[in-house]
Amino acid sequence: MTLAPETTGLKVQLRSRDAWFTVCELTTLMPGRGVAALLPDGRQAALFRDRTNRLYAIDNRDPFSGAAVLSRGLTGTHQGRPYVASPLLKQRFDLISGQCLDDETVRVATYEVRVH
Repeated sequence: MTLAPETTGLKVQLRSRDAWFTVCELTTLMPGRGVAALLPDGRQAALFRDRTNRLYAIDNRDPFSGAAVLSRGLTGTHQGRPYVASPLLKQRFDLISGQCLDDETVRVATYEVRVH
């Protein structure tokens, strides 16, 4: 989702199962940095806002270490696709599909994001 520069007062929402819920104000998300959000079912999502104002949300749990740390990873692009690299073992996860770029057998969940 690409955002307009006028973002004051807008809320970021995630879709978990069949319901949308508010996570934070859009201005809380700093471009290039992630934040963790607690989902209604107790899991965590990692939210990212890139420098072009696109929003992404993936599972915060690193499947290689089991730690909830993906929101603290470094973001970048590979072949035009945005990714986050785990701060622990450095595996990269595509922010659109959740696919691990370093091990094709591993994927994390992705979440639909909207601004409301």
